[in-house]
Amino acid sequence: MTALIVVLVLLAGILAWAVGLYNRLVRLRNMVKEGWSGIEVQLKRRANLIPNLIESVKGYMSHERGVLEKVTELRSRTLQTDQPAERARLEGDLGRAIGRLFAVAEAFPELKASQNFMDLQDELSQIEDQIQMARRYYNGTVRDLNIAVESFPSNIVAGMFGFRQAEFFEIEDEADRAVPKVEF
Repeated sequence: MTALIVVLVLLAGILAWAVGLYNRLVRLRNMVKEGWSGIEVQLKRRANLIPNLIESVKGYMSHERGVLEKVTELRSRTLQTDQPAERARLEGDLGRAIGRLFAVAEAFPELKASQNFMDLQDELSQIEDQIQMARRYYNGTVRDLNIAVESFPSNIVAGMFGFRQAEFFEIEDEADRAVPKVEF
């Protein structure tokens, strides 16, 4: 009788441990989803700002049509994917295209003096900061989930219930990762 009680207590302990691990994995998976949602919200805000930006510069830069078309094309492509790695690559391309748009805009003093353009530029800068914060949060939650999915003994529970590693939202272009060279 005592042996049966010991076995039952041991089984109850193992079950409680497995339930705790499962619940932790569920919480981490939901945090990853929440983090990705935060990134998508900020990327959508940026995507919604781009048509206004293009409209404000279109009249000044009619001969720079290629830059405007590239930004527009990349904007529509980024809205069509929900895979973190592909989205990160496209968003990087879009960020560089927007940078080229601003570089070309530097040649138009009357555009740079436009309050509408200045407001859009400030708003875009704020959104970029929000994207970076959302990306850090998402990547942190992905890291925690991936550690739990790979670590023993939680990898046993993860494997039994189909938990998988999540993708990081990473910068793909090595040039974007490089430390800028400063010379005096």
